[in-house]
Amino acid sequence: MSPQEPIQQRARTKIVATVGPACRDPKVLTSLVHAGADVFRLNMAHAGPEVQQQSVNDIREISRKLNQPIAILIDLGGPKIRLGELPGDLYECREGAEVSFVRGDHPHGPDQLVTTYAPLVDELSPGDQVMLADGTVSLSVTEKGPDCVRCSVVQPGLLRSRQGVNLPGVKLSVPALSEDDWKNAIWAAGAGIDFISLSFVRSAVEVRLLKELLRTHGSKGKVVAKIEKQEALDQLDAIVETTDAVMVARGDLGVEIDVARMPMVQKHIVPTCNKYQKPVIIATQMLDSMQHSRRPTRAEVTDVANAILDGGDACMLSGETAIGEHPRLAVEMMNRIALATEALYQDKPPLPPPDMLPEGLLPITRAVVYGAGQVASELDAKLVLVASRSGVTALAVSKQRSFVPTVGVSDLDTTLRQMCLYWGVTPLAGAPTKDPIKLLNFVSEWGVRDGCLKSKDRVVLVTGIGLGTGGHDMCVVHEVK
Repeated sequence: MSPQEPIQQRARTKIVATVGPACRDPKVLTSLVHAGADVFRLNMAHAGPEVQQQSVNDIREISRKLNQPIAILIDLGGPKIRLGELPGDLYECREGAEVSFVRGDHPHGPDQLVTTYAPLVDELSPGDQVMLADGTVSLSVTEKGPDCVRCSVVQPGLLRSRQGVNLPGVKLSVPALSEDDWKNAIWAAGAGIDFISLSFVRSAVEVRLLKELLRTHGSKGKVVAKIEKQEALDQLDAIVETTDAVMVARGDLGVEIDVARMPMVQKHIVPTCNKYQKPVIIATQMLDSMQHSRRPTRAEVTDVANAILDGGDACMLSGETAIGEHPRLAVEMMNRIALATEALYQDKPPLPPPDMLPEGLLPITRAVVYGAGQVASELDAKLVLVASRSGVTALAVSKQRSFVPTVGVSDLDTTLRQMCLYWGVTPLAGAPTKDPIKLLNFVSEWGVRDGCLKSKDRVVLVTGIGLGTGGHDMCVVHEVK
């Protein structure tokens, strides 16, 4: 949706679009912003800092030209295990046949495979399952030797070099941050990246490690924990409480666990994130057919709608925008589905605040935010305005799921960009945040130009009076002149 469209006509659910060869050109990136993209994802598994820095520069320039905050999410590769090089780049696994994983970088004979994970032979045991190529090929470990693990092909299929290897239920010693991840995280800190995602999270300790690494390098970026292993599900509450945001990474998660469990697992993760007031992104194959088709399948449309109804803050496009033939159409379609689905919230009152108090949110602020939502609903206000330095108050308003549009302002550019991931919050740059009167006048003038406000419309402001306990302790109702 074009930034020139009135705020009421923009989807509340945020859209994360992955940057790749199909959309890396600045003109195409700009068209995706106009179509409704709020956050751009750069996948470090496919390109290093030397390539991604140019995309960062382009996105920042687009943001400046449009005078619109746009967030960037760097996706660290994590401890992803991949096959090594295959002779002829292709290997057929026939049902019932035997293949072996051997040590080293190159196979020593026929029917042998190598991986990028050196300790694999040591950490597999008879009975373990090995899933290859996104779960399309399945092996079962039958025998273990000092330098070789023999497997039987349970589900046949074709393998290609560098395809992914998943080991459901196998406890691995691989560190959460590889050497490349470490370097990429330091680069992201220096580049001022807004969100940094950690792949294959297994515990809250790993999230804290990345947070500490970013802080020591002066980053204000927020950590996104990708849930894609059973170990993460076993420690879900601790991980969600520790992280800044969550991604339901259904690609690898659907291989690491029984794929039949995926819908129910998603419906468990999302409410857990909402309980702790953390943004949650639903990812992988949401409009997958639109890599080649101009229209999605009915099942894909239903999937996106259900993710929104589950309470997801954002939906992510991967190959659809990175390598697809119709990147703008994919973003436009996701925006359309979101708008149609969000109409369900139109007649519902704001959700009450959860019992959990997230870090940085004071009890008084939580109460004032909830009261502001009630006031806005009762008075049929056209906007809720939140002045927030850290963004935590804007996030608290977002989690109310009020149909009244929310405008977030801040004197920090990083906070404005991070609001791009918050459901229902439109970050507005250039607002005078120190003086409530000037702020209300600024937003009123912007709203009239935007088409979302007219004379006599009401705006509810959540801010701090500067006295007492601090925090956001004031709710003001303003009428547009």
